[in-house]
Amino acid sequence: MSNETAKFINSQRRHKTDVHIARQVKIARQSLAHDTSKLAKQPHRLAKRHAMDCGSPQCYLCGNPRKTHKDKLTTQEKRLFQDLEKTTDKHSNGLPNTVDE
Repeated sequence: MSNETAKFINSQRRHKTDVHIARQVKIARQSLAHDTSKLAKQPHRLAKRHAMDCGSPQCYLCGNPRKTHKDKLTTQEKRLFQDLEKTTDKHSNGLPNTVDE
């Protein structure tokens, strides 16, 4: 490294990568959906990919929702096609307001 700024930037980048890996390992250990045996041997595999992404298109979590789910609509499409004329309180549980203001 030529100067102190370059050293600091390099160490900051490495620290950020290590923190990301630690978070992904923590998520992977808490989940029961995926096999976590690879993490014990190679935790750095999660440096450039997410812990919940196994890469299998048939997986319920990782696959395309139009192909793996029965309803054939994504969450964004469901939100788009919902009934917009019914007024609901957005800051509660979604039930209609009973008090008129």
